[in-house]
Amino acid sequence: MEFVFYAVPALIMTGAVLMAVTVIRRSLDVRRAWNSGLTAEARCLRSYTTIGGGGGDTSVSTTLHHVYEFMTRDGRTIRFEEPNGPATVVEGDIVTVHYTADRPEKATAHAPRRGVLVAGTVFVLAFCSVVILFCVGFMVGFHAFSSEWNSVRTGGDEFAGAGLPF
Repeated sequence: MEFVFYAVPALIMTGAVLMAVTVIRRSLDVRRAWNSGLTAEARCLRSYTTIGGGGGDTSVSTTLHHVYEFMTRDGRTIRFEEPNGPATVVEGDIVTVHYTADRPEKATAHAPRRGVLVAGTVFVLAFCSVVILFCVGFMVGFHAFSSEWNSVRTGGDEFAGAGLPF
């Protein structure tokens, strides 16, 4: 049953690492689109919200998504979806999108705000790092406690304790 005390933190750490990788990739995609200098007029085809969280005492979060379509300079029609867009953009609106020539499907309709992008990315990475460090600390602490406890059960030295209140 002890494996649960290692498996659950490992699963949480895996989720934190995946979140960090996703945020870094999206941040790099947006930065490349802004730096490419390529823009196009895009039409908002659809906007919708998704609801996450909730239940019990947890808060509910909503995310506004937009689906855009635009034509690249070489005549290709590109459709992409982007979360966290402005609530003022509705179906049929025309917005400026930034894209790269080699990957136009990674376009963004967000206006260039490099400081906000960096700050958001750093915040999420710091949060993920704290989660990972907490999980590693928990696993190390549990290992030390269970090793000490097992030595007492098998006739080792007197239990010195691991600083736990029980």
